[in-house]
This record gives sequence, structure tokens and C-alpha cells, in this order.
Amino acid sequence: MGITAIDLAALPPPQAIDELEFEMLLDAATQEFTRRWEELRLAKPELPSVNTVLLESEPVTIALQTGAYRELLVRQRINEAVRASLLAFAKGSDLDHLAAFYDVVRLPGELDDRLRLRVILAIQGRSTGGTAPRYRGVALAASLRVADARVYRVGRDPTIFVAVYATDNSGVADAALLAQVSAALNDDEVRLINDTIVVRSAIFNVVDIVADVWLLPDTPDTVLGTLSASLREAWMTETGLGFDLTLAWATARLMRTGVYKVQLLQPGADVRAEPHEALAIGQIQLNNRGRDY
Repeated sequence: MGITAIDLAALPPPQAIDELEFEMLLDAATQEFTRRWEELRLAKPELPSVNTVLLESEPVTIALQTGAYRELLVRQRINEAVRASLLAFAKGSDLDHLAAFYDVVRLPGELDDRLRLRVILAIQGRSTGGTAPRYRGVALAASLRVADARVYRVGRDPTIFVAVYATDNSGVADAALLAQVSAALNDDEVRLINDTIVVRSAIFNVVDIVADVWLLPDTPDTVLGTLSASLREAWMTETGLGFDLTLAWATARLMRTGVYKVQLLQPGADVRAEPHEALAIGQIQLNNRGRDY
């Protein structure tokens, strides 16, 4: 049950979307005008040369520039209409209409990226059996507090587990959220008769971080408190289910402006997480080891 959503950003650019370039449009219009003007001069030799007509100050030049600009605007509008019809690019109410085709309705306050993911899961989950994408999509639709969810089994046990990763509480899904997701998944219109679904929090391990920090000579000691807060915030915003807590990641996030060196003491090695598991940062202890440069 390790199916993941398609990475729409990895798809090649749609061929239906034009590359817009004003100079190219103006050049094409000028060439066509030149061809027609020379044909007209064959019948009326008294007409001025095309070089004279196309001087920068001549009305013809201004008209060609105006026409090229208007064509640029029209092509841009066509590009926008094409994007609005594609799941990877649709936004706002355009995305709402695409989602409605798959019986997916935006939750109050739900952002476009989250709704787009649920549409993909709804498409993947359209099967005669209870698929992992379908159950994952139902879990995400249960509450905006669900940051992500993973559907899995343990060994040959037929029990279906759904791991829930919360948007708050350091990722730990509380009893109220678990009950909400469980009710959605066990609804008679959702759960297959033979399926046993168990909903649990995805957090399985809380990791404390201890590090020695050397500051640059002009850096105030108060920066250590800022480092702790920024490290915790970065973990919540950049990570999720299946994300390993690596020493390299933690060190990089602590190496901010004003910091000379960081040496991690705890954990002593990278902490691994399975795809359906998540880690939470517990206590953060940063030891001020003085200044260096």
C-alpha cells in the first residue's frame, strides 16, 4: 500500500501553452506587412519604400507594435485558460470545478495544494476494492488538521492501519482528531465490508536534540533561543511522514547567521522513519561553548 500521489511538478511543460515573446510577434507582423507592401508597390510604384514606411516615427510602425502587443495579450489569456483546465496549474475556483468532477469538494480554508492532492487520491482510489489512495483521501478530507496520512498493513495481518500526521501538536494526532478520521473511514459508504481499519497517530518516536554551539564574536547570547525556535519550526514546515531526522539536516538548520560552529551530541546518528511513521522533536538543548572565528 505504498502508492504515492503523482508529482505534477515533474511533468514536462504542456505543449498547448505558448512561449510568449513580444519581439517575435512584432517581427512576424513586420515581415508580413513588408511582403504585402512590396506586392502593392508593384502595382503602384509611386508608393514610398518599405524602409521609409517603417521608420520608428511612422504610424505604420506604431500600428504594428500595437497589434503585436494585443496579440501577446490574447495569447496570454489563452495560456491562462489552458492552465485553468489542467490539474497541475488550476487555482481557486478553477480548481474547485476540476475537483467537483471527481466528487471532491474543498474544505473551508483548504489551500489549493492540499485540494489538488485529494483530487489525485480520488482518481487513484476509484477502484472496486478499498485502495490506499482512497482511504488516504478520505482521511485528508476528514479535517484540515490532518497534514498527511499513510495507509499500511503489518506483515500478513489483514488489518488496515491509517497513520495520521497532524498539522499541530508537533505532528501528534490527538484523540479528537483520531476519532474524527476513524469515523470518516469507517462510514458505511466508505469502508468495505471485509476491511478492519485502525486509525493511529503517525508519531512513534520523540527525539531530543542536544548540541554544542559556538557563536561569532559579535553575536548576542539570545540568538540561542531563536535557534531553538527556528529549528522546531523548520521541522514542522519542511518534514512529514517518512522523513528521517538526519544529523546533516539538524546541523544545517542550526548554522544560521551569527553561528560559527555546531556539534550535535544527541542524537548520535541519523534517526530513520518508515514511510508510515513520523518523528517529533522533543527537548532542544543548545550549549553555548563561547565564541570563535
